[in-house]
Amino acid sequence: MTVTAHSNEIGLEQAVEGMTLAAALLDAHGGVLLPQDATLTAATLASLRRRGIERCVVWSAADAPDPAALARARALQLERLDRLFRHSADSDGGAVLLARLRAYREGPSA
Repeated sequence: MTVTAHSNEIGLEQAVEGMTLAAALLDAHGGVLLPQDATLTAATLASLRRRGIERCVVWSAADAPDPAALARARALQLERLDRLFRHSADSDGGAVLLARLRAYREGPSA
């Protein structure tokens, strides 16, 4: 049996602190404002309103990803980056790129 996650597109005025994005939130030019599975905070909601964002896609409450599972997935992504950069992280450019990729994968600060 397959469990299907459900997402809902809602107006930003309906979004509340603690909701989890089911899809990355993009600006008008296609730039990522918040990645998929980011948790909305009061600060991010205020920032999105200032930017004129009107809608977002969130997980329904029953299907919201488990925070522990998200942390495990993020840790696996960071381990994979370390493995991919094991030979080039010693160079200046490789170290800078690895640091920026790690910061991106770790997501916005809470």
